[in-house]
Amino acid sequence: MTELFPAILDAPAWNAQTDEVLRCQAVIQETHDVKTFVFTAPEPRRFLFRPGQFMTLVLPIGGEEVNRCYTVSSSPSRPHALSITVKRVPGGLVSNWLHDTLREGMDVRVLGPMGDFACDGSEARRFLFLSAGSGITPMMSMSRYLLDTRNGADIAFVHSARSPADLIFRQELAALELGNTGLRTSFICEGDAPFEKWHGYRGRLSADMLAQITPDFLERTVYVCGPAPYMAAVRALLERSGFNMKQYHEESFDFGTLVEEEPEIVETTQALTETAYTVSFTKSRREIACPSGTPVLSAARAAGMRLPASCAKGMCGTCKCKLVSGEVDMEHQGGIRQREIDQGMILLCCAKPRTDLVVER
Repeated sequence: MTELFPAILDAPAWNAQTDEVLRCQAVIQETHDVKTFVFTAPEPRRFLFRPGQFMTLVLPIGGEEVNRCYTVSSSPSRPHALSITVKRVPGGLVSNWLHDTLREGMDVRVLGPMGDFACDGSEARRFLFLSAGSGITPMMSMSRYLLDTRNGADIAFVHSARSPADLIFRQELAALELGNTGLRTSFICEGDAPFEKWHGYRGRLSADMLAQITPDFLERTVYVCGPAPYMAAVRALLERSGFNMKQYHEESFDFGTLVEEEPEIVETTQALTETAYTVSFTKSRREIACPSGTPVLSAARAAGMRLPASCAKGMCGTCKCKLVSGEVDMEHQGGIRQREIDQGMILLCCAKPRTDLVVER
């Protein structure tokens, strides 16, 4: 035992510039459709990241490598293990693979850490964490971190779910609240569970409900994560209440959805009437037009294609694919390694064509 601690303390840190192969140490069933996967490194490793950041899993599914981003739910204050918490999505390629296939002892390749949604740089003492569904994961990382490292932190944690059966981390949050006077948790459920009638706050978060739960919410620093409609509703609620939006922070993953009103999509659609390059996708057998100054992902979305993407900022690597032929301009933020670029890989979200392209997707 005495030899263990020096080995851990001297262990190398997680390097965001290299891939890591991690081993699944445990699988925890959180709810009927949510699991937490705990990872360690085959050799001692210190996982240095910011509370709220995400990592990218590189998974072998259907004979291909599939990238997908997941927020780290564990805390950097406990750096020798790393966990993600994943909700099974009906028809979801990766979430179903993780739930059905990933077991203790299996190895997974990961990239990370990445992302700017984090609380460690805040000088605030009073926090309000608002989350819905699986958006609770960064809030758990932040809460665990603040309770471990910041004496006197005051956290109001308000989580929304469909029913009591869908409350992720319910027991752990209750235990944390018992052991920490600075944490107060509140749950809001839309309805009852099959075997549990809900007696707490019911419906959807409103200004009146928030004022009851956290009377001083206007004076707190707010972090929000959840489905896009939830975040939009919270943002509007706070603005109407006179909240200082300089104290507002939200997770900005786009998760590859096609939003017709998104300005970039509208502008791209309009630009397609001008001179554009041809982009051919070998696997989907689609061909689209893409102006020279437009990311391929934006043009593909404007054409109705639904391609895997998460951050849409060149950070996560989810939209990485092989450029079979052609030339692009690409300014990324760490989501692709130089050796991958040398091998002909590109990120569709930030690759802008200089010629006609053929893409393996």
